[in-house]
Amino acid sequence: MNKQILAPTYIQLHLKPESKDAAIERVGNLLVQGGYVQPDYIQGMKAREAEFTTYIGNGIAIPHAINEYKKDIINTGIVIAQYPDGVDFGAGNVAYLVIGIAGKNDEHLEILSKIALTIQDDANVQKMRHATDTEEILATIEEGIM
Repeated sequence: MNKQILAPTYIQLHLKPESKDAAIERVGNLLVQGGYVQPDYIQGMKAREAEFTTYIGNGIAIPHAINEYKKDIINTGIVIAQYPDGVDFGAGNVAYLVIGIAGKNDEHLEILSKIALTIQDDANVQKMRHATDTEEILATIEEGIM
């Protein structure tokens, strides 16, 4: 995977549980820090979550913005927040990995597809949930999409 799209700098490990909104803000701010999006994109991520959950199952949530905020995307990027004890995404859904994404044009669809291939295997999710360094997460994602 292109290191500019997913860089170790924008993977945070061993986070303590926090609210769903705080987790979405965290990954949104990482996208901003990475130069992937403008700060307003975070509002679009919250709007998406209010409209329809970004929890996709298997302990994973993939917050991203509604279409009106695509104008705030600078570059395609992925950031990851690892919560070994989880974040409550409502309705009994607990996310152990919160993956913030931003895709120029329709690149986010390709990103979602690649992530989905990796996380459909619970063993990959467990590896990433309990990873002790960012390289473990990168290697698991790369193995899952190759």
